[in-house]
Amino acid sequence: MTPRAPAAFPVPAAPGARRAGAAAYSALAALALVWGYSWVAVKVATRDASPLVVAALRTGLGALALFAWMGLRRLPSRRPPVVATAVYGLLQTAAFTLLQTLAVSMGGAGRAAVLAYTMPFWLALLAWPFLGERIRGWRWLALALAAVGLALIVTPLSSRSAPASALAVAAGLVWAASAVLAVRLRAAGASDVLSLSAWQMAFGAAALGALALLLPGHVRLTASFLAAIAFLSLLATALGWALWLFILSRLPATVAGVASLATPALGVALSAIQLGEIPSARELSGVTLVVGALVLNWWASAPPGSRVSRRGSSSA
Repeated sequence: MTPRAPAAFPVPAAPGARRAGAAAYSALAALALVWGYSWVAVKVATRDASPLVVAALRTGLGALALFAWMGLRRLPSRRPPVVATAVYGLLQTAAFTLLQTLAVSMGGAGRAAVLAYTMPFWLALLAWPFLGERIRGWRWLALALAAVGLALIVTPLSSRSAPASALAVAAGLVWAASAVLAVRLRAAGASDVLSLSAWQMAFGAAALGALALLLPGHVRLTASFLAAIAFLSLLATALGWALWLFILSRLPATVAGVASLATPALGVALSAIQLGEIPSARELSGVTLVVGALVLNWWASAPPGSRVSRRGSSSA
């Protein structure tokens, strides 16, 4: 452990480093807001179009925006392994986005956000047999808290709420499966994160587009629909990935993970403000437990050195 400077003689950070850190934390806050509001935007979009149309447009325009941004920045877009990337795109983009959109259209945006963000716990269970990552220590408590919170959110089950809840949980499970595949792709030397994201999104969007042509749905080109699709494709997708890569280049990955912790909580808050989806006391207790479990899981999964450095920097 690196000794800290005595409190009486603090070592000031360089002005450039302070500015870079401030910019990264500002980007982190912006990303949490963008991804948190995306659940509300899905609800708005599905009022004027079928979930399949919304999912196809969102991912198709998002993929185009990512490739355009990479071209303008002259970033490499080397195509990763076709078969593995196509499977990844079918899971991460096609299946997850469609399940997410269906869940939000059939139920509450905030509830769907929290249920889908149980992904880290499904990932922990899948990573054990497929990646050899055992669950240890505090992560067992995080899983238990998440299970109790999940039960509080989805019960009592009714014919109206059960399908939407099941779809949201399925979205989290598919997301976790795609994360396992992404780890294997990166370990096999796949292309950089942004290029892999763009290509898998293109494959997934192509599948959704083909499905939308086979099963055409309704769409009304209202101002609110166009605004929601623009937000989802340009801000939540293209800008979201750009912000995420900027954050990872400035902050440790464990700190950057705070954005994913804030997203479901912001999804609940923003859906309550704009959509009037006020959670009951039972649901709010469940949301609190799930978000608390996410924080505990993130803390328990972080390397010990990064936890020490965070405590040290916060007490300075």
